[in-house]
Amino acid sequence: MISNTAKAHIALLSVNVIYGANYLIAKGLMPNKIGPSALVFIRIAVAGFLFFILKSFQRERVDRRDIGKLALCGLLGVATNQFFSMNGLSLTSPVDAAIIVTAIPIFTVIISYFLLKEALTAPRILGVLLGASGAILLIYLGNSALGSGSLIGNIFVGINALAFAFYLVLVKPLMLKYKPITVIGWTFSFGFLYMFPFCIQDLLATDFNSFEISNWISLSYVVIGPTFLAYLLNMFALQFVKPAVSGSYIYVQPAMAMLLVAAMSYYLVDSQYKGDITLEKLLCCGLIVIGVYLISKNKKLQHQKSK
Repeated sequence: MISNTAKAHIALLSVNVIYGANYLIAKGLMPNKIGPSALVFIRIAVAGFLFFILKSFQRERVDRRDIGKLALCGLLGVATNQFFSMNGLSLTSPVDAAIIVTAIPIFTVIISYFLLKEALTAPRILGVLLGASGAILLIYLGNSALGSGSLIGNIFVGINALAFAFYLVLVKPLMLKYKPITVIGWTFSFGFLYMFPFCIQDLLATDFNSFEISNWISLSYVVIGPTFLAYLLNMFALQFVKPAVSGSYIYVQPAMAMLLVAAMSYYLVDSQYKGDITLEKLLCCGLIVIGVYLISKNKKLQHQKSK
């Protein structure tokens, strides 16, 4: 029988596979078909509605003293995260964005140390460093990315990474106290309120009549995959693993991007990514896997010592 911890790791792997594919899919929509803020509006509104439906089957009262914490999680983990992620990706290249988000586990470990008093052990630090080195080197070797980088876009993605790291840490105690759907329902409700005044204008300016079938499919993926399913799986995983472990799975995203590049190069004769997969990049994937393993193994050792 699969343990809850194992299920949590499977969920985290699935989350970051979904996110990894989202780089190319979301970038293909912005900004020609839809503005980044309009995409944020649709993601939060649709996913929030789906979470509201799920939440109606599991009613749970929330303490008044936790409302402020849920509001903060909604600001950081939904509104700020989504807004700066999409606006940053629309301005910079997927390569730059992928490099910057690898800072999430680093931010998470440091924030966890100060807020949750989690130990900065040597294996955990080594795992973060190895995983980050593999991801950064992997992306550096893949210079055939779509688009071009920009300072403001990179700053936006950096704000997104920092906000999400804070969110992972702050939401952990709430996940231990309430059901996942309760927490995510509240956070998306607050997130919607925060983002509405900043995104509604971009939505109203979008010409949905110009959308082709492929655009609707891509939009559906961006809304359902990285927003609804990913948040739900991440909430489940945080019940059984520490925020630092959750953050470490960010390194799977560039590996997923590599697999997509390989698939495109194989099936599309004129693919601009043809010949982009090398032995060096496969070795980088190895570093990423080792980094995640070290952080996860360190957690298991701590549990054994506490028994």
